[in-house]
Amino acid sequence: MHPVSPAYLAGTIDMLRKGVVILQVVIQKMPESLPEFEARIAEGRQPERICALFLCALALFDRDKDAGTAAMDLLRGPRPMTPYDCQFLRDRLRGKPYLPLAYFEGATPENGYQPQSPYTLNVLADPRPQDMEPGHLRVFLKTAGADSPRPMKLRQKGSTGEWFLWEYSSILSGIRIPAAEDPWA
Repeated sequence: MHPVSPAYLAGTIDMLRKGVVILQVVIQKMPESLPEFEARIAEGRQPERICALFLCALALFDRDKDAGTAAMDLLRGPRPMTPYDCQFLRDRLRGKPYLPLAYFEGATPENGYQPQSPYTLNVLADPRPQDMEPGHLRVFLKTAGADSPRPMKLRQKGSTGEWFLWEYSSILSGIRIPAAEDPWA
């Protein structure tokens, strides 16, 4: 993805806040290491990219805790991961390697949450943007494993205009287990 102009980004954020737009991010390949992740984040810190890179960081965390923690630190910016944050991720991802992929288009309980490559993420607008304080943005991610989209919040660094991960616990909430693991399926 190419960097976008500040005017385009401001217009996109305004449209997101008004609930007009669904942003889409396509990732050709999941980063398999911290250097690959760093290369992806260097391509831009637009809100929709931060959402997609968050899911990539979760997948990396599930494979390599140290690399995943470093990736999360890059997404969180001036607010790095604490030991509590790392434990929270470990607890939420334990036994759920499918969770980071569950939000990409085509991932369903029936296919074990295995989306097709390239990975496409749809970022949904906030239906109540007036509830957010300045410098913050709430967006929603949809998964076939839940009945309603899940919110996450981003925060903009005023001095640079860059967006960072702020609140994401709802993304890590339980979803339907893959059909192959469900004894009632």
